[in-house]
Amino acid sequence: MNMRKPRHRNDVLCPVEAALSRIGGKWKGLIVFRLLERTWRFNELMRSLPGCTQRMLTNQLRDLEEDGIVHREIFPQVPPRVEYSLTEIGRDLEPMVSAMCDWGQRHIEGVDTEFVLSLIHISEPTRLWSGSRMPSSA
Repeated sequence: MNMRKPRHRNDVLCPVEAALSRIGGKWKGLIVFRLLERTWRFNELMRSLPGCTQRMLTNQLRDLEEDGIVHREIFPQVPPRVEYSLTEIGRDLEPMVSAMCDWGQRHIEGVDTEFVLSLIHISEPTRLWSGSRMPSSA
């Protein structure tokens, strides 16, 4: 893992700053959220993130892979199949994502207050999908 340039000029890197440098931004948190649910292929992941361009998703996935959060598996077939999943380090983000979900329900008007982020014992992956329909698995 290479170290990104810190936002501040402190000699000691703040752990919150270090974490945000890995998972901060508009898309990384949502990518991790989706990957907590299941393994995704690139195009279905892109369809699940309206507004995220192919280039942006590619760059974000590369960053997350470089940081050891995302695993990219290439299957040797024609056409090539690539799947993305979380590593053990990436799965360690589940409590943080769950806490953000809880915080959003308490403090942001208009969010789904019935939404439950229960990823360990989930029986229906569609419960996590917040869009109008769950993209089909390919």
